[in-house]
Order: sequence, then C-alpha cells, then structure tokens
Amino acid sequence: MQKIFLKRGKDESLRRFHPWIFSGAIHHMSGEPQEGETVEVYTTEGEYIATGHFQIGTIMVRVLTFQQEPIDQPFYERHIAIALDVRKAAGIIATNTDNGLENNTFRLVHGEGDNLPGLVIDIYGKTAVMQAHSVGMHTDRHIIAAALKNVMGDLIENIYYKSETTLPYKAELGQENGFLLGGSTDDIAIENGLRFHVDWLRGQKTGFFVDQRANRQLLEQYAYGRKVLNMFCYTGGFSFYAMRGGATLVHSVDSSQKAIDLTNANVALNFPNDTRHTAYADDAFRFLDHIQTPYDLIILDPPAFAKHKDALRNALKGYIRLNRKAFEIIQPGGILFTFSCSQAVDKDHFRATVFSAAAAAGRNVRILHQLHQPADHPINIYHPEGEYLKGLVLYVE
Repeated sequence: MQKIFLKRGKDESLRRFHPWIFSGAIHHMSGEPQEGETVEVYTTEGEYIATGHFQIGTIMVRVLTFQQEPIDQPFYERHIAIALDVRKAAGIIATNTDNGLENNTFRLVHGEGDNLPGLVIDIYGKTAVMQAHSVGMHTDRHIIAAALKNVMGDLIENIYYKSETTLPYKAELGQENGFLLGGSTDDIAIENGLRFHVDWLRGQKTGFFVDQRANRQLLEQYAYGRKVLNMFCYTGGFSFYAMRGGATLVHSVDSSQKAIDLTNANVALNFPNDTRHTAYADDAFRFLDHIQTPYDLIILDPPAFAKHKDALRNALKGYIRLNRKAFEIIQPGGILFTFSCSQAVDKDHFRATVFSAAAAAGRNVRILHQLHQPADHPINIYHPEGEYLKGLVLYVE
C-alpha cells in the first residue's frame, strides 16, 4: 500500500478526526498512487494516522478510518450496518402499521456523515441507488454492492449504480450507469404513506430529493385551506403533501418539462382526477413576474445557486432576488417555506439574504421554524461542512 507523508503540523485536523486531507498538506509520497487507490497517511516523523482513498485534486485523500485495517467487504459491511442502525433508531424506516404511514424511502449512506466519504446510497422500496462521488468509491463499487446486499438482505432486491455525472471526467474511468444487482422496472416508492415515481435512470441526484421528507411533512400541517405555489417543484413532493394537507389549490412550477410530467404523474398516483393541481413548465422568475393568483403559501426550493465559494456573491444576489419576489406577491398572513441547498452558503449568509429580501419588499416577517437536513442525512460532528440544507418557515404579515 502506498504511503503519504504530511508536512509538519498538518496532522492536527486529522487528530480531530476531520476526514479530508488537502493537497497543500502533503509533503511527499512513497510512490505514485493511482486515483482511487487506498493509501496510508503518516506524519513527517513516520507515525501512522489514517487510511483513505487517494484522488487527484484539492482534496487528495478522503479518510475512511483512523486505524490500520483493510478496506474490504467486511469493512463496508460494518459501516453500512451501523448506518442502518442509525436510521432504525431515528424511526425513519416505517411499515404501514406504524401510525398508518408507510415509509420505504430514505438515505442509507450519507458520505462523511456515515464515515464513508464519497458514497451515497438511497433506498426506494426494494431498490438501492448507489452513487460514487470519489474515484475510490467507484473503484470499490462491486464490493460495496455485495456488502450492501449482505446487510440489507431481503429489504432490497436491486442495486442501481448511478455515477456518470458525479465523478471527475478527467479520471477517464469510463463509468456507466446500470444495475449491479437485479433490474426491476418498478419505480414506485412510498414516503410517509404517499406514493411517487422515482426516475433513477434519468432524474437528478439519485432520482428524488429524500432530504426534504421531514420538511414536506411540516408543510402539510400548514396547507389546510391555502392556495399553494411550489416553485422549483422537480417531482412535486411538496405539492402532493400540500394536497393531502387540505390545500384548496396547488400550482407546481419547474423549468423542466420532464420534471413537470413526473410531477403530474405523482399527483395522479396519489390524487387521481383531483382538479386542485396544475403544473407549469416555466422559468421561475418569468412565472413570478406574471402571477395573478393570490397565493398564501409559497415554497422556494431552488437548486444550488453556489456550487463553490467563488460563486457565493452571485448566489447571495440570486437568493435575495428570489425571496424578495416571493415577499412581494404573497398574501397577508401567508406562509413562506424558503431553502438553500448550497453548501457554500452557510446559515448566517442565508438568513441575511432572506432578511435583506424582506426589508426590500417592506414586509413584516416572523420566523416560525428554522429547518435543516433530516436524520438520514447526518452531519459528522468532526465535519461541519456536511451541513448543507438550510430552510426557514416565515409568517408574512
């Protein structure tokens, strides 16, 4: 196994169990490790400190363990089993006998949050969708799939690997999406008793945004008797929760016609022939500029405006513009659910943009809830960068 030696003093973050080693911290290597190779990390003095996956780039090693142990199938089985126990402890996996709300949709592995940096696994019914965000996890995909099946047993029958767009193209891995196990075409999963189609073949991320499950439940409590606008609706998750909550009207908007088609299919799956819902394929700002419906509950859940720190300034301007428009059009006594999923935008930045938007619109606003990612997207206490989802529920006078 290749060895990497750190510059003097650059082991401090690792002693605090931070799972990333940046290129600037590396003094020298014992050889020339290949991308995705497992390497051992040592201090300048030769003291072992960690083992992880090597990758060319700013983050050169993603740490898997701080003990000298093999990274093999039993290693992945142990970590996946622990991740499953966390979800069970949080009460996320529910049968239809639990309060009448079945839930077979959840994130099983959340990268650094589950001490498996670079790996995401989402469960949709009997199908696990696995996604690699590092070359190392791509290299280990087959033993990870075997470990996953051994841990989950009869809970899953299919494993779909979807990493074509999440791995560095310069690595020239020739990766292809496809089934590593099974091949089912049954794309219907259940979230809190509601059914939805999951497009893991062509959809964004792994096919559905599992991280908004708890926030969709909260929205359901506010929906009764309200006219609802769901911006950036994607597959319509917030929309059909609003309908179940008793909304009198729900409009879903997304720039993608494919997303709108999937939203309509999901609404029909849960509320066939329900005339309360209409979906529009349109640019968000263009739609907001021509609104005539008096909405009193608005959801703003845009894609990440800032993928990295360099884009932060323009992202904050975008959030201000978007939220200001919502404040201007929402009815008195309205409720605004507003989110940012940009990791580069922290809670303080996001709250400041919403404050600026409210002030610019001249509306009196109260914070009712401060929202974040759910328990199946855990944050490693040693890796605060893992806190990416921010949200506010606001009462607008």
